[in-house]
Formats: sequence, structure tokens, C-alpha cells
Amino acid sequence: MSRSLTALRLTAASGAVALALGACGSTSSTTGSGAPSGSAVAGSSAAGSSAAGSAVAGAPSWCGSKKITLGLTDGFGGNSWRLVTTASAKDEIAKCPSVTNFTYADGQGDTQKAISDIQGLVAKGVNALVVFPDAGNAILPALQSAKSAGVTTVPYRVNPGGKDGTDYDVWVGADFITDGKNWANWINKNLPNGGNILFLSGPAGNSQGIDELKGLQSTLTPGKFTFIGAQPFEVTNWDPAKTQQVLSAAIAKYPKIDVIVSDFGPSLVGALPEFGKSGRSIPALVTSDGNVLSCFWQKNKDKNPDFKLFTVATGNDNARLAVDWAVALATGGTPPASKQFQAPAYEDSVGGSPSPVTCKSDLPGDVYLSAQLPGDKQAALLK
Repeated sequence: MSRSLTALRLTAASGAVALALGACGSTSSTTGSGAPSGSAVAGSSAAGSSAAGSAVAGAPSWCGSKKITLGLTDGFGGNSWRLVTTASAKDEIAKCPSVTNFTYADGQGDTQKAISDIQGLVAKGVNALVVFPDAGNAILPALQSAKSAGVTTVPYRVNPGGKDGTDYDVWVGADFITDGKNWANWINKNLPNGGNILFLSGPAGNSQGIDELKGLQSTLTPGKFTFIGAQPFEVTNWDPAKTQQVLSAAIAKYPKIDVIVSDFGPSLVGALPEFGKSGRSIPALVTSDGNVLSCFWQKNKDKNPDFKLFTVATGNDNARLAVDWAVALATGGTPPASKQFQAPAYEDSVGGSPSPVTCKSDLPGDVYLSAQLPGDKQAALLK
């Protein structure tokens, strides 16, 4: 996948873009846990108090009747995964006619801009705010200020620190520990004799990679596996160009790599051919899904006997759960049952369950087939 290409595609969308939403209803969506995200749960309560409202006929239960405006901010929106994730959030917002206006802002990898974007939307008067706080704790003061100003504030995916109900209304996280456990269970089953594991994640110290490692270490068969490379993981910043540099260096340094663990599988495609250049098979790979990766596997599996592939859903729909929470709290709807998005297992080249590796050669590589948003709609975003 070309990071520069996807960044270029997003240029027109960067900054704040307002979108008026027409009235449209829908049945409730499904979160990564498999439960309807709008389903009512007896005794459940939100971290903050829901605004007074009533159910909207034909809309999900998380859509209350109080009219609101909503803002969505990204710390960095410059790759295809973010483009699909933002589109997924917009698709979810469109299910609730009580959201009368939506504004998006891209921090473009600049922490100060991300902070200013939040402050600008608060000053603009949005009623609810969904934030991807890439910079973690550095974003917390802006979130605190938004909540203090009366804005329903919902950060998601990256943990900004702070507490629900005090510093923001609710943090909608992702269960990355379960991802690590799912990967480890597959590794235990398919590499019963153990081996060397190379683990690649994003920026140094990111909470996603740390949690994934916890899941891996708690589940891998003791004494059989050795983590090689930088600890706790090789830093890639989830940038395909840097990932290629890191993986190429590891291939040159370590003559035996039995399995690669990565939380952004598509970023590996540019570097995996390096194994062949050194006369080695691509090893087993456990990671997140992406059409470019699945098609690469289909093309290269026969000449790489060790190239087994297991993926979990890449998590674009984490944004849907965050939207459901923000809209529920701001409009008076029923909050979702869970605050955490659980990415289900998606592809297994060995057992074929829950699905075999799926390549859609008629679609761009920058498509994530595990997402609720259909592949053809994702493809339309990339034109």
C-alpha cells in the first residue's frame, strides 16, 4: 500500500469538512463483539448522564430524539485505514436523524493541530465530540476542556489517560489483549514446536502494541517461543515505508524468523519479498486483515511453503461503537452494552475458520473486507 497515495487521496478531506445529514433510519448495527450496538441492556448505564430524549421510530435504539450537532477528529487521517474508518463513522452517524450536522477535522499528524481542532469544534458549538486521540495523554487537557464546556466527549481506540465521567464522558477502547490471545492461540496450534517471533507495532510505547504483547505472552506455550528484535516490539509508526525498512533489517539480521506478528498487516506487503531474495520462505504471519495482504498471500503462497496467514478484523468499526456512545449520551438514546470493541478473528489460511483468506482482485488493495462498510463503497472512497 502506498502511504503517499492514500495521503494524497485524503488531502481534499483534511481540515474541517461539514456535512449536513438528511433524515434516515436503520436497524441497529453490530459491534465487533457480535452484539447489536444499539440493543438495550437491563441495568446498564452510561458513564455520563444521557440527555433527555425518547426513541426515534425506525432508528437504532442509541439514537434519541434530541437534536444535536456532532464533531469527529483524527490525530492523523493520512492512510487508507483512517479513510475507511472515518467513512464508517459517517455511515453510522447517518443512521440517526437526530444528528443534524457533522464536522470532521484531521490533525494531519500534528499534535498541536489536533488539539486546536478539538478546541475549534467546541468553540463552534458542537454538542458531541468523537476523538481519535493519537497523541495519547497530550490530548487529555483538550478533552477535559471539551467536557467542562458541556460537550459530550468520547475519545476512542487510543487511551488518552484520565477517567470516564471525570475527564470525558466515556473512552471507547479496543480489546487489543484479546487480539494478542487470538494470535497466540493460532501460533500455539500451528507452530507446536515453538520458534522465533518478530513482533512489529506502531509508535514507540503505543498502548495497542503493549496490550497485544500482554495477550501474546499470557497465552503462548511457556518456554517454546522467543521474541527477537527490539523489545517490546519493533517500531514502525504504522508507516509502510518505515515498516519495510524495519522488516528488511530484521530479515538481514535474523536467519531464523518463524512467525511475524504485526498489528497492521497491509504495511508488510512491500517488505515480505525480501525473504525470497535471501532464499528463504516467507514465514507464518498473524496480523490484521487488508485486501492487499490477502491478494499477496494468494499470489505467493505456493512458492512459500511456510507462509501461513491468520488475521483479525482490522478494527475500522471501532469508530461505529464510539459514535453510538456519543450520540446516545447526547440525544438521550440507549447506550451500547459495551465500552470496548472486540475485533473478531477473520481469516485462517490453515483451518479456513471463520473464513478462508479472501482476495477481491477487482477491488483496490486499500480495502478492508472485515469492515461493515462494503468493499465497493470503500473502493469509491479511494477514487
